[in-house]
Amino acid sequence: MADEPLILGIETSCDETGVGIVRGHTLLADALASSVEEHARFGGVVPEVASRAHLEAIVPTMDRALSEAGVTLADIDAIAVTSGPGLAGALLVGVAAAKGYALAAEKPVYGVNHLAAHVAVDTLEHGPLPEPAIALLVSGGHSSLLLVDDLARGVTPLGATIDDAAGEAFDKVARLLGLPFPGGPPIDREARAGDAAAIAFPRGLTAAKDLAAHRYDFSFSGLKTAVARWVEARQRAGEPVPVADVAASFQEAVCDVLTTKALAACRANGIETLVIGGGVAANSRLRALAEQRAEKYGIRVRVPRPKLCTDNGAMVAALGSHLVAAGVAPSRLDLPADSALPLTTVSV
Repeated sequence: MADEPLILGIETSCDETGVGIVRGHTLLADALASSVEEHARFGGVVPEVASRAHLEAIVPTMDRALSEAGVTLADIDAIAVTSGPGLAGALLVGVAAAKGYALAAEKPVYGVNHLAAHVAVDTLEHGPLPEPAIALLVSGGHSSLLLVDDLARGVTPLGATIDDAAGEAFDKVARLLGLPFPGGPPIDREARAGDAAAIAFPRGLTAAKDLAAHRYDFSFSGLKTAVARWVEARQRAGEPVPVADVAASFQEAVCDVLTTKALAACRANGIETLVIGGGVAANSRLRALAEQRAEKYGIRVRVPRPKLCTDNGAMVAALGSHLVAAGVAPSRLDLPADSALPLTTVSV
């Protein structure tokens, strides 16, 4: 609708410089600059490299987004920016940029939670989010289950990773198998030619005693170690490592745990909508397994298209639009960059 506010979102929490522009639930622009190739030789994100890349990319990415949407900064009604969690130096670049643009254009600014933005981005794909809903957020730094009663006011954490996040495990296993960084896409590709039942890798925190204390929590450190030991045993024996089978069996173990716990949370809370977000939500097996299992219980699964699962400015703009529509007051111009911003804080 033309009378809905025009919201610009800035995302710089890790290695993606994103600027998105939305009007209501309509995406008008999603400009992105990635520094992932600069980190690949290190096998992971280097904070100083990411911060420098954001500094270089923020202005041209902003210009591209405005051009793509066919608007000027003066046309924007509010600016939303990821305030946390994330890498401190990277966050500072985005927050400083948002303050500068907001001050220059005399626009309100909203500092928002990166993880809540991963939930909000689904509205650009599927429209308003039914509330309450369960959200499963899976990325390189986070594996979380959330109860979303009112996204504009806050969310209730149900469970989280107690060690390696799912995306982190994908990266480490990919390195073991000689696959490139980031590990999610190459493992997904390799797994398509493999047998997911070839190797019985463990499912962390699913035993009865673990479920009593960690019903909705996740642990992938043991799985990563199990894969490493299996691969090392093959190499010591002078036998070839069946990369496709290892990738498929590892991926199945991760997706099995994620979907089982997410759907258990839906059923225990009487909730019929599961939203999956974050970079790992782009994984083809996770999407297929979630939908297959959810259908059995009459639960609807909402997953954005893969491009919107990874970090981007569109998701920040989507959350900003949601906050403006809900009448949430904007942030102060001295809003901080908080690398440890808690899940319960949607806007600062």
